[in-house]
Amino acid sequence: MSDGELAAYSLVELAVDRLRRDILSGRTDPGERLVEEQLTKRLGISRAPLREAMRLLAEQGLVEHIPRRGARVATLSDADVGELYEIRDILERHAVTSRPTGADLAGLRSALDVIRAATDQDDRLELANAHRRFHVEVVALSGNRQLTALYETVLVKIQLYMAVNMRREAEVARAEDGVLRHERLFAAVERGDATEILTALSAHGARTYLTR
Repeated sequence: MSDGELAAYSLVELAVDRLRRDILSGRTDPGERLVEEQLTKRLGISRAPLREAMRLLAEQGLVEHIPRRGARVATLSDADVGELYEIRDILERHAVTSRPTGADLAGLRSALDVIRAATDQDDRLELANAHRRFHVEVVALSGNRQLTALYETVLVKIQLYMAVNMRREAEVARAEDGVLRHERLFAAVERGDATEILTALSAHGARTYLTR
């Protein structure tokens, strides 16, 4: 790869990273237009690397290209989001009720530590990723790898909306409230009481800020 090609590739990586952070942190809403002229100025790059970055983000399911209208942040219908949350709940409840005793909580504890740190630093992308990891770790305690893999694909699909939910929640609630919810869920898991875990999951408030 020549120096020119390497530089162009680096610009693509830069654009992918910046736009991905904006999208998954909830700074940009699902359906928000991505205007080339604005983005080239903001990122300080030309159209060619930006378009390649948008293509890569589209492959990741984060960007949609609309004929004659340009690109926008990917969207799901309200029905799609509701159905994905329903699937998430079903998988979580199955995992919790089938969890073997004595499961290792190190991964769950680590994810909770990241949630605390990201909340303190107001790092929205890290916080969104940590929330996803925490819930994946809850399901992974079931010991069912196929169930865990399926569950994680569902969470990735709705992370855009989970990030928006957390951003809107931050506007009306204390930042530490999210930490406290996950601490309560962790404590329930640590005690191994399936009924208490299900109650904590039900009170988790995932759907409260779905309206767009």
